[in-house]
Amino acid sequence: MADHSNLDLFNWPQSIRGINSLERTIKERLYHSLLPGNVLERFQVSPDNPDLLQIHCPADTRSVEIILFHEAGALDPVLYLQMADTLNNQIALLLLVINDPNSPRYYVDVTQDGRPTRFGTLHRNIPEEIRAMEAGLSPGQIRRGLRLSHAAVPTFERFIERTGHEMVIIEPLTYNNAIVYEKYGFAYFHGQKRMAWIDSVLRPGGELFDRFDDSTPFRKRDHWRSVRGRSWAIHDGILGEPFGNLRMYKRIHHHAGVNTFPDGEW
Repeated sequence: MADHSNLDLFNWPQSIRGINSLERTIKERLYHSLLPGNVLERFQVSPDNPDLLQIHCPADTRSVEIILFHEAGALDPVLYLQMADTLNNQIALLLLVINDPNSPRYYVDVTQDGRPTRFGTLHRNIPEEIRAMEAGLSPGQIRRGLRLSHAAVPTFERFIERTGHEMVIIEPLTYNNAIVYEKYGFAYFHGQKRMAWIDSVLRPGGELFDRFDDSTPFRKRDHWRSVRGRSWAIHDGILGEPFGNLRMYKRIHHHAGVNTFPDGEW
C-alpha cells in the first residue's frame, strides 16, 4: 500500500519538470499519489515493483508517463496516465486510460492487418468497433473501464493543489469524454460553443439530425438520444469534420455546472 500521509508536508515543486528533477525515489513517491481509487490495493500491486508499475519521468523533461499492469506479461495496462507542463506554466492531463483487465478486449486500436488506428484518426477497424459498441463501450475503448473516474478527479485535484496550482487541465479526445468531465465539474477554455452546436444539430429539427438514418451501424435513428450513441456517430463522421480541439479545466474544489447535453441518456 502506498503511504501518502506525509506528502502535504513536502515542499512540492510547481511543475512536472521540477518534480522530474528530484531524486528518483522522491519523485516516484510523489507520482504514486496520482494513482486513483486504491487501484494498487485492488490489484495487489506493490508500488516498488518496476515490472508492474512503470514511471517514465526523466530529468530535464516536462512530462510524466505512468503505466500500471495488474500482472506480468499483461497485454494492456490497467492504467495509463500522461501529464505535462503547458506553455503557460500550468499542468495538463494529456491522457488517462483505465481498463478492466478481466473484461473482453476489442481491437479497435489496430486494423485487421495490424496498423495502429490512433483512436480512429488514421484508420478504423469497423468490425471491432461494431463489437465494442454493441458491448456498451465508447469510441477508443479497448476494454470496459473500472468506473474509477469519480475517484480519479479528486486524486488529480490533490496532486495539482500540492504543486501550488488552482486548476486541472484536460483535452478530451471524444464527445463522451467531454460530457463525463462536464459532470465532474469541468468547464471549457475553448469548445463550449462547439459542444452546444453539436447538441443543437444532432437533435430533432437540427440540420444534421437526418444523418441518423441507419446508413451505418453507428448512425442508428435513436443514437441522438444518448451520449454514447452520439459519440459513436461523431466518431463515424456524422459532423462532417473532426471532433477535436477542445480544452477543459476544473478549478480545485469547484464544480462549474456546465451541461451541454442536459437531457442526454448515457
